[in-house]
Amino acid sequence: MRKLEKDKYLAVFRYKYLEKLLADKFSILEDIKSVKIGNEMTLTLSIGIGTGADNYAGNYDLAKAAMDLALGRGGDQAVVKKGDKILYYGGKSQQMEKNTRVKVRVKAHALRQILDTTDNVLVMGHKLADIDSFGSAIGIYTICRKLGKNVHIVINDVTSSVKPFMKRFIGKDEYPEDLFLLKEEAPEYVDAATVVIVVDVNKPQLTECPELLDKCKTIVVFDHHRQCEDVIKNTVLSYTEPYASSTCEMIAEVLQYFDEDIKLSAQEADAIYAGILIDTNNFVSKTGVRTFEAAAYLRRCGAEVTRVRKMLRNDMSAYKARAEAVRHAEVYRNMFAISVCPADNIESPTVACAQAANELLNIIGIKASFVLTEYHEQIYVSARSIDEINVQLIMERLGGGGHMNSAGAQLTDCTLDEAKRTIENTLDEMIKEGDIK
Repeated sequence: MRKLEKDKYLAVFRYKYLEKLLADKFSILEDIKSVKIGNEMTLTLSIGIGTGADNYAGNYDLAKAAMDLALGRGGDQAVVKKGDKILYYGGKSQQMEKNTRVKVRVKAHALRQILDTTDNVLVMGHKLADIDSFGSAIGIYTICRKLGKNVHIVINDVTSSVKPFMKRFIGKDEYPEDLFLLKEEAPEYVDAATVVIVVDVNKPQLTECPELLDKCKTIVVFDHHRQCEDVIKNTVLSYTEPYASSTCEMIAEVLQYFDEDIKLSAQEADAIYAGILIDTNNFVSKTGVRTFEAAAYLRRCGAEVTRVRKMLRNDMSAYKARAEAVRHAEVYRNMFAISVCPADNIESPTVACAQAANELLNIIGIKASFVLTEYHEQIYVSARSIDEINVQLIMERLGGGGHMNSAGAQLTDCTLDEAKRTIENTLDEMIKEGDIK
């Protein structure tokens, strides 16, 4: 074993010992938390292991990639990289909020240097953009506008939650007519120096227009979701903070350090504030000191709480669908609520689906909720928990991801009943394996 730097070590050991660690599911991750040597905060351990390469140097590269992945997922976990195969262990606790803002300043400075090299910027979030994706894209727009860049936001399907905010930018003299582009239009705006900035997503296949990632050489990512192995490659700047409540919180911090002269309009401040509001479930979940500080900054910029609340209201059909999902929820294993949200006559069933999942957590004894809805020939799953269950680990088994307390997945080639059984079987497996207690 060799100490590389403060709190960072390199260890080389025989494969037979790895087999023991795998069989034990890295119980050391939990053991380390019980260490009390005058520390006020609970100790955590992050481990990256590489194996299967032809030499020590190859294994070191794999271990380094595994460690980057472990830290990108929030730390407090072990990641084992066997060639192309990746195994995850731990990661059941919430990442501690960081008090230092040095990283934000560094990222803001790096972003400015990148933007200085181009006059053309395309911003995009994930498919079926929510208000966090939209609000953070608007935040990036204000940064680029300050620098005098040509900037466009790629957004295709506009959900019911985003529509009221988007309307405030369309047809206004202070905003260009082509501020918003469809994914079919976006490639036409690409030139040799175009910078693509991706917000609120780090999986290439989930972005609004994956084609842009192949067309453009300069890619920047801002995201608060825990990473998986399938992340956007070849980024010149990647700022991923799983501790953050939302990407809008991260962008609000970047705005403050980017330039003191940046002025947000009321509609811009509202959109970014709404992203924080929704992702924290009205400042209930994943809310730290920096979350409130970001909200305070936006409030000073003109965000109006009452106005935002009015724009986030549901129509009657969506409200009834959410109520139906709650009314017909089934309790599985005395601690999981599973339900189906009807999609008929609803503009954005995925939004109602997520809202219903949040509602089900208000039931005593429910540790996690799963609400399914059918949309665009896929089954969308919204998973929510309060603190005891890591729903991200559950959704990753279904090909999805997200956060410890808020995650989702999309299932294809199955019915709603089959999708429900898949979730139940996954829960049974994880309980049997000890990943859910």
